[in-house]
Amino acid sequence: MGETRQQPHLNGAYYGPSIPPPSKTYHRPGRDGGGGGCCCNPFSCCCSCIMNCICTCICQIVFTILIIAGLAVLVIWFIFRPNTVKFYADDASLTEFTINSNNTLRFNLALNLTIRNPNKRIGIYYDQIEARAFYQGQRFSTVQLPNFYQGHKNTSSQRAEFKGQNLVLLGAKEMSKYNDDKSSGTYSIDVKLYLRIRLKFVFLKSSKVKPKIDCDLRIPLSSNATAAPAAFQSQRCDFDWR
Repeated sequence: MGETRQQPHLNGAYYGPSIPPPSKTYHRPGRDGGGGGCCCNPFSCCCSCIMNCICTCICQIVFTILIIAGLAVLVIWFIFRPNTVKFYADDASLTEFTINSNNTLRFNLALNLTIRNPNKRIGIYYDQIEARAFYQGQRFSTVQLPNFYQGHKNTSSQRAEFKGQNLVLLGAKEMSKYNDDKSSGTYSIDVKLYLRIRLKFVFLKSSKVKPKIDCDLRIPLSSNATAAPAAFQSQRCDFDWR
């Protein structure tokens, strides 16, 4: 290296050669993940907007349909004012109810039912009426009642007859209750009606509904073919819209 010369106006200090300015660099948008977050696909934003619009429209349509359906149901209710149909067990005749040593129940039960439709503008189609008889939770007989149509403000009658024998599996507690009923001469029998009905609103018919009727009865045993009229007390059955 040659000898370093000092400049007189620098008073003996040497700062080295001058530093060149930094070179300019260029960066193209869209390469190596750059571009400040801009999307290289011009259709992605459009697709996202379209999907958002579709979802919003669907939600608005569904919400509008729900509001219209709710208003329609409310208007129909105010017009027709539906009331629950009333079921009554008016009379019952029990001429045989014995359980032998083989747990076989022999029975002969007849039940008269009254059905009251209190509605002024609603008719009822009874497409199926299945009556089941139970004793201490054990079903011992099932019968089908006739189908019929019941008009406005109408009262109809049905008769269910259970006769025959069937196996019932009663434990010690249930047999003790049976012996108590036998001693008193009055048996606790539960009759349930399983219905399939349609409601008629002027010219419109509803889809089928399946209510259940529960008649929890205390029926005295009669020694002859008919029970005494005052022995059985008429009672209203429970209506359940399941």
